[in-house]
Amino acid sequence: MADATTAPPGMLNATAAPSERIAPRRLVAFLIMVFGMFMSILDIQVVSASLTDIQAGLSASSSEVSWVQTSYLIAEVIAIPLSGFLSRAFGTRLLFAISAAGFTVASFLCGFAASIEQMILWRAIQGFLGAGMIPTVFASAYTVFPRSKFYIVGPIIGLVATLAPTIGPTVGGLITDAMSWHWLFFINIVPGIGITLGVLALVDFDQPNFGLLDRFDWFGLIAMAGFLGSLEYVLEEGPQYEWLQDTSVAVFAWVCGISAIAFFYRVLTAEEPIVDIRAFTDRNFGIGCLISFCVGIGLYGLTYMYPRYLSEVRGYSALMIGETMFVSGITMFLMAPVVGRLMLKVDLRLIIAAGLVIFALGSYQMTWITREYDFYELLLPQVLRGIGMMFAMVPTNNIALGTLRPDRVKNASGLFNLTRNLGGAVGLALINQVLNERTDLHISRLQDRVTWGNTAATETLNMFTQRLQGMGDAALMAMKQLSQIVHRQAVVMGYGDAFFMLTLFYLGLSLMVIFLKKPVSPSSEPAH
Repeated sequence: MADATTAPPGMLNATAAPSERIAPRRLVAFLIMVFGMFMSILDIQVVSASLTDIQAGLSASSSEVSWVQTSYLIAEVIAIPLSGFLSRAFGTRLLFAISAAGFTVASFLCGFAASIEQMILWRAIQGFLGAGMIPTVFASAYTVFPRSKFYIVGPIIGLVATLAPTIGPTVGGLITDAMSWHWLFFINIVPGIGITLGVLALVDFDQPNFGLLDRFDWFGLIAMAGFLGSLEYVLEEGPQYEWLQDTSVAVFAWVCGISAIAFFYRVLTAEEPIVDIRAFTDRNFGIGCLISFCVGIGLYGLTYMYPRYLSEVRGYSALMIGETMFVSGITMFLMAPVVGRLMLKVDLRLIIAAGLVIFALGSYQMTWITREYDFYELLLPQVLRGIGMMFAMVPTNNIALGTLRPDRVKNASGLFNLTRNLGGAVGLALINQVLNERTDLHISRLQDRVTWGNTAATETLNMFTQRLQGMGDAALMAMKQLSQIVHRQAVVMGYGDAFFMLTLFYLGLSLMVIFLKKPVSPSSEPAH
């Protein structure tokens, strides 16, 4: 049948109506793929909540167990941009099935890992294979469905991309408390098998082009792996090891720089580049990726800051942290259909700007944080965070990917998702740096004030000394308690500074929308 772009005028109305309908088979296939993406994104945060249990179970050191996360992230960040080429070569059906099956097998092996070395290896394989599911879902959403239905599919993938990292600590805490850390991985097996079989049976979105594999750019892959993998390592390890003062971080920084030069030269000169970065020449896609990068800072940054505050300052368990964090997840879930409806009636640029401002307001509420902040004090900031994240993320997806030509979407989807993940990595590194530096600054300032000439400090010290009489060296123990109070107060003040930094950042980012071109309204556009 002729499509809407080639059909004679008389046929346009006749062909438009059927193409507006979403076939049930395709919708079910898409929802199965979305669940696979959810499982892949969720896995990183689920495990992060239970690293101490994994450390104890495998008799690993704290530096070794951190590689359970780092290996997954490095492998994932390399695989995400590669998915565009592989999706064109293998087709959506085969690539997604391989990714889901590989992720499931790697999960099984992670659950049975007997040493930290085995766990790191299987986690890297799990991250590399599972990553292909994420951009493939985004690409399918914006190529399989008519543009007039983007207000339905857009919120679905936006919700999953934001909800999965947010509820990860909750799910991880529940699973570990109820069973054991092994089940963080075993829980993937049955859904993984179902997703693999469902995709093989139902997905028929496109056809593979195996001829592309003959032109696979191995040099480009090696350069990209060196560039992105080293960058992820530097951002993960840099804050705790004083950046370039640490030999391994300095070495990987050099590898990153040299590989980046080789990678960009290769993708700009190769006949069939492993990643087509020319997609960034599209203004909406380029600015959309920049906004996605910055939204990633907030998405992953706050998913890190809230649990760290609750654990470090409030002394919460993983399960209690998860229950507190669940507020943002519920808010995002409830806002998804609201955003979908707003996208039909309001300029997408205004929705994005509103989302960034709301997110900034949520962060601003936290600039007054004290050590007494608990569930109810965190309630409004988390609600604002959930609303802001959905308002910013979903329309950005639509503007960046929904306005590209269909033949460019597969490659662009990998780049778009990469920017969000890199934003998260950069955000965590910056937030860690700010927390460390500002905490040290506040400790120094508070110590200057907590002297023998400070009446409140002296009275507090005397009170502690009297309370600890008969329990050893009361004066020394009282001094230690006072020192702990000063340190904890400095930590809380550091959190307040980090939240204030995010407030200013997102207020400034909201102005970026003026550079976006107004997208065509779905209701006024002819069907494809």
